Amino acid sequence: MPHLKYLSAYSEALQDKVRKMIADDLLGKHLAAKYPQRHTVQTDKALYLYTTELKQAHLRVAPPIHKVGYDGKLDVIRHALGLHTAISRVQGGKLKAKKEIRIAALFKEAPPEFLRMIVVHELAHLKEHDHNKAFYRLCESMQPGYHQLEFDLRMYLTWRELAPSEATPAASVPPPN
Repeated sequence: MPHLKYLSAYSEALQDKVRKMIADDLLGKHLAAKYPQRHTVQTDKALYLYTTELKQAHLRVAPPIHKVGYDGKLDVIRHALGLHTAISRVQGGKLKAKKEIRIAALFKEAPPEFLRMIVVHELAHLKEHDHNKAFYRLCESMQPGYHQLEFDLRMYLTWRELAPSEATPAASVPPPN
C-alpha cells in the first residue's frame, strides 16, 4: 500500500478509500471527471491580475500585493504550493514592506478550482498568518467548499506523484491559446 503523504492528516478509513481508488486505477478518472478543464491563467501578469481581482472582491482593506508569480522551484525546495512573503526595504529613511505571492508552477497545468484555492489560501495569509480557525473561516468565505477543494487538491497531488507522465487529469484538454 502506498504511503499517502499529502493525505496523512486524514483518517485511515479515508486514506484506505483513496488507496482503493489508486489500486483500481480510478483516482485519475475520478479527478478528470470532477475537474475536466485547465485554467487559462498562464503568465505571471495574468496571475497577478487574477489574484488582485480576488483580493479586491474579498479583502479590500488588506495590504496591497506588489508581486505575484509562478515559481518553478517552490514545490521542490520548500514542499509548499504557494508562498506569501513580505520583503522589507529602507526607502528614504522609512521601512517599506512589499507583499509577494508565489504559486508553484505545477498549477499552470491544474484545474481552475485548484488555482483559485491556492490563491485564496495565500490571500488569507494577508489577514491571518497562522493556520487557525479564523484563517480557515476566511478561506471558506472567499471560496465556498474550500475544505473539499483542499482535500481534492491533495488527491490530485497524490495522483500526480503516482502518474507523473500524465501531468493533469485534464490532460486531454488542449492548452489555452
